[in-house]
Amino acid sequence: MIPHAGSLDPHFEAALRELELPALGRLLGLLTPTGADVGGHAGDGDEHTPCPPHELFLARLRGVADDHPPLAAWRLRAAGQSPDTAAWALLTPVHFAIGTEGVTAMDPSTLDLDEAESRAFLDLLAQTVFPAAEGWRTAWLATNEWAVAHDDLDGLAAASPDRILNRGIETWMPTARRLRTLLHEMQMVLHEHPLNQAREARGLRPLNAAWLSGCGRDRGGELPADLIVDDRLRGPQMTGDLYRWSEAWKVLDQGPVAAALRAAQQGEPVRLTLSGERIARSWTRVPAGSWQRLKERFSPPTASVPAALEVL
Repeated sequence: MIPHAGSLDPHFEAALRELELPALGRLLGLLTPTGADVGGHAGDGDEHTPCPPHELFLARLRGVADDHPPLAAWRLRAAGQSPDTAAWALLTPVHFAIGTEGVTAMDPSTLDLDEAESRAFLDLLAQTVFPAAEGWRTAWLATNEWAVAHDDLDGLAAASPDRILNRGIETWMPTARRLRTLLHEMQMVLHEHPLNQAREARGLRPLNAAWLSGCGRDRGGELPADLIVDDRLRGPQMTGDLYRWSEAWKVLDQGPVAAALRAAQQGEPVRLTLSGERIARSWTRVPAGSWQRLKERFSPPTASVPAALEVL
């Protein structure tokens, strides 16, 4: 599976027409669409769903069919921590940049947090906004990712960080009053706090907000053992870096995609899923007879890569 394979940004669409991905074109020529798109069909997907298609696709593989999977609980499980029966939410530290056109959530990587500083900020929020005395639990997962748990979080809808980072947040503000209140309380606590004053003295952006998402109690199974998720397009796509996105695609084409092509040419079962902002579409290798394999050998079919990626 390759998330962020396409983008609605017109600059990426222009780059796509210039991008040469020969292995992907040949692989798609051998595969057949499964018809089981996640997020929509043939360009009818919705780029405004709280969870992007790749997250919904992975949830379907776990057996969760609704549009609000418990991503936080799964992240805890992946980190070796037990989510038990609590209702968890991901907490993503960010910098809200205020501009003439609104408020933009800057990617956590731009904060340059180290582990000690990250833990100090989470401890601060645990003492003020998420106190244990009021039934809250907190968990540190990584420098740029935390989690909190409380019964109040169960079933609350919130946009994924992949929807809001490096974009205006107004469209994605949660409708649940509880989440909006928590966001506001965190901003108040973080505003001009000594931890942030020390950061600004070092020329760093203040950590002035944290985004809540992925709410819910643990449910669903494990992902398939043979699933490969290659996420290398995420960084360039999220930051709008046209050059890095194109170069990352070329590396993918020469590596994992070429390996899948060789497997498909040998008749092995191959399933490819590409995901953009609207849909996640899957292709699979349909068993071919001896005549079909001979024809493919001497006249390899090739599909249009731009046509396949533009609808995602």
